[in-house]
Amino acid sequence: MKLTDIANDLRYMQAHPTFQIPRYTWTIPYMYSMTMTNRGMQRFYEKIPDIFITIDFSGNNFKGKFPTSIGNLKGLHLLNLGSNNLTGHIPSFVGNLTRLESLDLSQNQLSGKIPLQLSRITFLAFFNVSHNHLTGPIPQGKQFTTFSNASFDGNSGLCGSPLSRACGSSKASPPTSSSSKQGSTSEFDWKFVLMGYGSGLVIGVSIGYCLTSWKHEWFVKTFGKQPKKLTKKERRGHRG
Repeated sequence: MKLTDIANDLRYMQAHPTFQIPRYTWTIPYMYSMTMTNRGMQRFYEKIPDIFITIDFSGNNFKGKFPTSIGNLKGLHLLNLGSNNLTGHIPSFVGNLTRLESLDLSQNQLSGKIPLQLSRITFLAFFNVSHNHLTGPIPQGKQFTTFSNASFDGNSGLCGSPLSRACGSSKASPPTSSSSKQGSTSEFDWKFVLMGYGSGLVIGVSIGYCLTSWKHEWFVKTFGKQPKKLTKKERRGHRG
């Protein structure tokens, strides 16, 4: 989140203090504009709304684990902690933020599984946990059926839809992109190669057997043992 001082282009957050003195109340208005990343798109706000149900701390160098205090912000609509250096697991209490519409935790050092509790967030329209170290199956059903591969890219340990890696198998399921057609074509060709090899083997053996049998008979007839012709002396001996 970028906060810009209209006068001096300073980049920091100013509070909204209210001083209450008997019979008098002064409210110092916000004098800052703001550029916020919402659902993957940057939006510019000329003024910070008095009631803002959004947290965007993206693009900083925050380190450590996921802030537990965020679990108490039940009315939060947008949470962007992307492009930081957060570690540890995504806590299951994020599933209690049932009004959340956008959750961006991309480009951190988060590990472990994606909590199943996140599938409870029925208003979740944007979800991005790409480029972390997450593992295990991706939750299925409800809003998770609407998220694309880009939401989970860069996590080699994740599996399940919409990724091509099937859980419980080292083999990837057929991709849904153009490579899917290439894969299916390749598989199709291999089936025919195997079928051709199998039938060729059977035909080859059959033909080989026929030729061998025929050659054997021909060989016996041609070069087999023939009746021995008797010489004249042997004939006379036999007659005598």
